[in-house]
Amino acid sequence: MAKRLDHILVVDLESTCWQGAPPRGEEGEIIEIGVCLVDVTTWERRDKRSILVRPERSRVSDFCTSLTTLTQAQVDTGCSFAEACAVLRKELKSEDRLWASYGDYDRRMVERQCSARGLRYPFGPSHLNVKSLLAVSLGLQREVGLDEALRLIGLPLEGTHHRGHDDAWNIAAVLGATLGAARKGLPV
Repeated sequence: MAKRLDHILVVDLESTCWQGAPPRGEEGEIIEIGVCLVDVTTWERRDKRSILVRPERSRVSDFCTSLTTLTQAQVDTGCSFAEACAVLRKELKSEDRLWASYGDYDRRMVERQCSARGLRYPFGPSHLNVKSLLAVSLGLQREVGLDEALRLIGLPLEGTHHRGHDDAWNIAAVLGATLGAARKGLPV
């Protein structure tokens, strides 16, 4: 099938985390996949979603809850990681679309977790690193965090930072502003 160039699938992950090293026998794993489609004609954001993922090899720490607002009880109602990958492929056509994230953490985390679980990678080969794109577009000397990126282009942080669906929504805004300005030949 030909690559779909109608939307860019913006993804942001949240994973189990601890203030220090993980407890013995636990590892960081995906607990939320936030997604947002960006229309490449209008740069409008669409279909903001949160796919909660039930962890198999770790528990949500108090630190993780304080950062993401996600609790163990919430993620316990989520689907398996395999089911989440199937949702990405079937409902969002993730294998056929250009997908984007803010940095490479999300791409590497999905690759690592798929490899560890023996699952097919749910995305196609085309990944766009919005963090690098913005830094290059603005001529910055270094990449900046999402909150700083929004400030630099004059957009508000919407929702809760470190919630996957809200961060995907905000990343999509940065992506749309950056590519929209590039298409017009204007600075961001």
